Amino acid sequence: MNLLALPAFADNYIWMVHDDACAFVVDPGDAAPVMEALRSRGLRLVGILVTHHHADHVGGVDALKPLLAAGGGQVFGPARECIPGPFVPLAGGDEVELLGLRFRVIDVPGHTAGHIAYAQQGVAAEPLLFCGDTLFSAGCGRLFEGTPAQMAASLGALAALPDDTQVCCTHEYTLSNLRFAAAVEPANADIAAHTRQCQAQREAGEPTLPSTLAMERRINPFLRCHVPTVAQAARREGAANDEPVTVLAALREWKNRFR
Repeated sequence: MNLLALPAFADNYIWMVHDDACAFVVDPGDAAPVMEALRSRGLRLVGILVTHHHADHVGGVDALKPLLAAGGGQVFGPARECIPGPFVPLAGGDEVELLGLRFRVIDVPGHTAGHIAYAQQGVAAEPLLFCGDTLFSAGCGRLFEGTPAQMAASLGALAALPDDTQVCCTHEYTLSNLRFAAAVEPANADIAAHTRQCQAQREAGEPTLPSTLAMERRINPFLRCHVPTVAQAARREGAANDEPVTVLAALREWKNRFR
């Protein structure tokens, strides 16, 4: 299998998985990069996975449907959100199989009310996680429709996946997030080292993604709300106590105004 990050808009990635003959894509906010990748590689589109309803994740779905129909494929998306139909509605515990890869659906409300993620199951050496705007490298999504408690539970569900899980989020926010992570934990050597690596990748014109869950547990403050230094930083920014949900809420508010 081949995993591609197709750039879209200013900082989106549309993920494509293909086997040199057929492909599926995740969160196609723009149809043009997908069409070009299919054309240049001679691929047939057989599936679209959608994580949530925001326009930069679904804006290209309608334009891709004729190609999808020609390939005999379907659109899959969150049952509790309004996305371009028709689509197969999914909720936590459901499964999807595409190109021989089996994905378990995880409910991850927080960024939006009905957001879902797709976690690959099975024997792949490097399992995939398509997490939309819930988990970013060194960050998490804004709470547009959900609560800190929901986001904490969602991130906890994703953090429980295997260490080698490839975190395929949908925005190139990594360096910005790492600057915030360094403000939260200035003595964290993993953050400093990963920042240097990601700076080199961006200077070379390469994406910083996918990350891994093992890396995220070391550098992502939103997965480290139980760590005393992170809780202390959150207290300085107004957290009332060291409870992980309270810490996450304070970190998210801090990140919203961080420059």
